[in-house]
Amino acid sequence: MKTYRYLPAIVFLLLLVSFPLYAQNTKALVGGTLIDGFGGPPLRNSVIIIEGERIKEIGQVGSTEIPANAEIISTEGMSVMPGLWDMHVHLMINGHSNYTHWDSTYIGVFESVIMPSSAHQLLMAGVTSARDLGAPLEASIKVRDRINKGEIPGPTIYVSGPFIQKAPYPGTEAFRWGINGAADARAKVKKLVDAGVDVIKLIDHDEMTFEEAKAVVDEAHKYGKPVIAHSHRPDEIRIGLKIGVDCFEHTGLASAPEYPADIVAMIKERTAKMNMGPLFWTPTVEGLFNYEYTRNNPEKLDDPSWHLGLPDSIIRDIRASLRFPGRMPYFQLTPVRKPTLEKKFNQLKESGVVMLIGTDSGIPMKFHSQSTWNELDVWVNEFGYDPMLAIKAATYWPAVAMKVDKDYGTISEGKYADIITVRGDVLRHVVLLQNVDMVIKHGKRVR
Repeated sequence: MKTYRYLPAIVFLLLLVSFPLYAQNTKALVGGTLIDGFGGPPLRNSVIIIEGERIKEIGQVGSTEIPANAEIISTEGMSVMPGLWDMHVHLMINGHSNYTHWDSTYIGVFESVIMPSSAHQLLMAGVTSARDLGAPLEASIKVRDRINKGEIPGPTIYVSGPFIQKAPYPGTEAFRWGINGAADARAKVKKLVDAGVDVIKLIDHDEMTFEEAKAVVDEAHKYGKPVIAHSHRPDEIRIGLKIGVDCFEHTGLASAPEYPADIVAMIKERTAKMNMGPLFWTPTVEGLFNYEYTRNNPEKLDDPSWHLGLPDSIIRDIRASLRFPGRMPYFQLTPVRKPTLEKKFNQLKESGVVMLIGTDSGIPMKFHSQSTWNELDVWVNEFGYDPMLAIKAATYWPAVAMKVDKDYGTISEGKYADIITVRGDVLRHVVLLQNVDMVIKHGKRVR
């Protein structure tokens, strides 16, 4: 009898506690111009209802009912769009000019400091999903999983772990795995798959036997893992196309003015095969295109956004390594390569490949807090690429490439609420993406 006497009070307290929790989990973004990622016309005066981690409803002011308990977030005067993807980042590096020094000095803190710092910087820049292409295996898996569990901030990360190549460069064995024969190639790929990687990264495959290179791709595909391959040299592309590489990285071919005719023909033949799906390509042009500007106007190197998560000692070390931007061996050929970039970019566009936004973020003078919007800027403002298609290359197509488009890549009902807002019209001024106002990841406002 005593239990029943207190029951109304207990029920009231439960309702009182649960109601604000439910209200916190319902958000309404109201008033902004929605660019949903599919490439169609923007939706003015949009309303986006978020429940928990996912998008429940999309509509417009005046015709969409906003739940009474929702947290209303005004997006008036803003572009509202899916969180960006960066399809080529290196979480284990952060702009330092000397790889040998960096790797030998900091490999012990890649997992605990460097990679979490890089991931956090990406997220604050509006990147809610990213593909990390090359790092020690254990560190890659652990950092990815800690982000997914909500233990540390960062985008949803897809990892390759170590590169697969014929022979690792001296001192890089922790994140570059060599192979010796087709059986060894299959065994190395299987080891990566068993560890839980999302993709396999293949480089220098023109130095392998054809059987070795093919074994890498065949074994990866056996387990449903896409193969991401460098395209620095002509035969890397030729062999990659023959063995079934899913996505090529970089424009490559050093200072050669264009892709040879036979390679363009091979690409066109591959892209014509609709049954195989798209052939993806991540050009990563901005680091090279903007080198001379950065060398001559180095103020951007002083932007404190890249300090996030790094101790003062590492910040000082990076700064010291960038003291003479014009002396870096990494970029000495770049002034000769720069005039070739737009030509190769247009050859790829015209050949029918689906191009993806990726940056090579982390290379010398390339910080995770800045790289992605800079790549979009070069595509749109230097190469004349349609801004809507550029945004699609940073949202919809990456999700398709990673086979997660049922959950990511667009602002549509049922998908995770990965959303960014920017004050102003990004279709007119894509550089506005350098100042993202709000970042929502999986329904939670993180900026």
